[in-house]
Amino acid sequence: MNILQIDLENKKHLREFLSLPFSIYRDIPQWAPPLQMDERLRLNRKRFPFYKHSCAAFFIASEKTRPIGRLAVLDNRPYNEFNHDSTAFFYLFECENNLEAAQGMFEAGMEWARSRGLTKILGPKGFTPMDGFGLLVKGFQHRPAFGMPYNLDYYPQLIQACGLQPDRDAVSGYISANLQFPERIHELADRIKQRRGLHIARYEKRSDLRSLVPKLKELYNGALRGTAGNAPISDAEANALADQLLWFADPKLIKIVMKGEDPVGFLLAYPDVSAAVQKNNGRLFPFGWLTLLRALKRTDWLNINGAGLLPEYRGSGGMAILYSEMFKSVKESGQFKHAEVIQIGVENEAMQRDLENFGIDFYKTHRTYKRNL
Repeated sequence: MNILQIDLENKKHLREFLSLPFSIYRDIPQWAPPLQMDERLRLNRKRFPFYKHSCAAFFIASEKTRPIGRLAVLDNRPYNEFNHDSTAFFYLFECENNLEAAQGMFEAGMEWARSRGLTKILGPKGFTPMDGFGLLVKGFQHRPAFGMPYNLDYYPQLIQACGLQPDRDAVSGYISANLQFPERIHELADRIKQRRGLHIARYEKRSDLRSLVPKLKELYNGALRGTAGNAPISDAEANALADQLLWFADPKLIKIVMKGEDPVGFLLAYPDVSAAVQKNNGRLFPFGWLTLLRALKRTDWLNINGAGLLPEYRGSGGMAILYSEMFKSVKESGQFKHAEVIQIGVENEAMQRDLENFGIDFYKTHRTYKRNL
């Protein structure tokens, strides 16, 4: 077994790293490949904002000359500074069912992390807040929501055999457009908005949303107050996330809770295009973008991936506003028959309990793993 820390400037190394998942999942109908354009960008040290403040190492395991595994290990400095921590993330783990390969990559990755003074490793956890996290441990029969992790069912056992232990779970829930949402929640949301002087901002054009990016960055960072496990984002990262989101978003599905002229909460929803990504193998060019544009208008799946309020607005029924808007997003357009609420941490017991009471079926679970170094 050969374990190699790859050079991202080496085209052969880069090609092997990016192509490995297509080999592993070639017979798995549920798997949806990532957009290759996005994958190449985050491995570009000159263009991707992550590398302005942090660094990462990338490893490939080969049996003779055939790549059978890959792994990224991240030193996210803003995360460690914000959380007063010294944790490495692992991410982009893919591997055939070969323990020697997995152990070799983790040993190399953990040694790299130790050399940087890091004392723990945690993951899968990615470069940005838009990156889905965790290994899938429940729901293998379902296609992943766009951009969310999917893996084979032996991955959790392989990870634990490398000495990592379960850390935390996040659940994703299914909503049918036929679900009868309690009218009393809409009524409560309306009362809370009126009492606290709040309104929901809706947008027609992507340019309107683009102009809000600086305020949304402040909102996201402000919503982290009193929380752990996340990190503030920079201006460059906010702009990069906006680029990533806005090209496939329907502006009418992105709702901002406003207090006067200032955003105090958000709900991010967008049409799911994972089926189209499967058809074009994650490639936008030369004609893959046409498939995706058609899917944006035709897909009957909606992803709800991000909701938050500033801490001072969460109590006294404030979350009812987000719940109300969540269900309105599913119903309003008439396009969507299905929706998925993505990756709610199980430590958020109140939100999970509320959504279960509304009839949401939490049908997928992702799990992160950790180990001391």
